Amino acid sequence: MSVIREQDIETGRLALEQWNNLALANKAAGNTIDHIDLPRRDYAMAVRYSLYLLSLRAPGGAVEVRVAPWSAVKILDGPSSDPHNLTPPDTIELDPDVWLRVACGITSWEFERQAGRITAIGERDDLSRLLPLL
Repeated sequence: MSVIREQDIETGRLALEQWNNLALANKAAGNTIDHIDLPRRDYAMAVRYSLYLLSLRAPGGAVEVRVAPWSAVKILDGPSSDPHNLTPPDTIELDPDVWLRVACGITSWEFERQAGRITAIGERDDLSRLLPLL
């Protein structure tokens, strides 16, 4: 299953661009970027589109990246889940704010991980080489 519907790709691209522009403006003004205020639908579309970009950059099924409540995507080649357990051996969970910050390069994977905002299980738990997406 795709992380975003084909007809929503452009909407998602625009939502991610809007999120990124607001985050950069806040960062330039010296404000914290804990949360960017967007309508819920736009926030969800920004997350889905960014995960779509990640899936294009690193296709596969060995690592599941979960950004609850809006989406999850399987990426990277390697051992995948067995037929009895649909969760891959490597799983990464982030909240939407953290995901969008690292996806857009506002903060780094290492910074967010050391701050305890990324939960990752498995050998391939570092996505820093794939980020930022923009």
